Amino acid sequence: MLDDRVVRVKVTGDYACFTRPDLKVERMTYPCMTPSAARGVLDSILWKPEFQWYVRRIIVLNPVRFMSVKRNEINTKQGKNPIVIEERRAQRNSVILRDVAYIIEASIFMGNANDKRMYEKYVGMTDKREGIFPRRVKKGQCWRRPYLGTREFSAEFMQPDENDQPIQETIPIGSMLFDIFYDEAGKPQPLFFEAAIHDGVLNCEVPENDQMMRSTHVRPPIDNEVSSSIYEFNRREEEDAA
Repeated sequence: MLDDRVVRVKVTGDYACFTRPDLKVERMTYPCMTPSAARGVLDSILWKPEFQWYVRRIIVLNPVRFMSVKRNEINTKQGKNPIVIEERRAQRNSVILRDVAYIIEASIFMGNANDKRMYEKYVGMTDKREGIFPRRVKKGQCWRRPYLGTREFSAEFMQPDENDQPIQETIPIGSMLFDIFYDEAGKPQPLFFEAAIHDGVLNCEVPENDQMMRSTHVRPPIDNEVSSSIYEFNRREEEDAA
């Protein structure tokens, strides 16, 4: 069941790189944040195994500005053996964004929810019952520091200001990566959709979004040490909020 309440969070950063997967050698960014990057920001602030984030809209606040930089990367993936950087280093040109600011609008989807009250503790918006997500945004709390496309481009997040306005531009994008869908066997499949920024707004309520709500994802066993720590933290946080 998809909740009809919409939470909003503003994210800003000096630089961002939402890499186009069709350009493999040199990094080239999309002109705005992708839905999967927006979901990553939301998961960084509040992740729960009970629900998934349904990204509705991405609002572009700052004019789209590109810049070119040269960065050091490595030519291999991290494995069990350590990587000798001097042997694997490669310099690549990257076309990235600068001075970015977005507002992410999203709701939560719970596949087994049968009562609207189940959503209250997460996205409640009344003074008497404010949900965990709005409180964490106000306090600047997150599981891990959110980033804008690549980890070196960290993001700041906050409540949107009433003066925030989208750019009055229409920017065609074309085929854009929506997210990675995992079937029941755990096989990944990239999902693309035809995207365009209309008057500063990227609409993410497309059929691919509904398909992502059926995506599976790897979860640690309930008796796993990491999983136990997360659940214990969640329990204490909910007790403090009660």
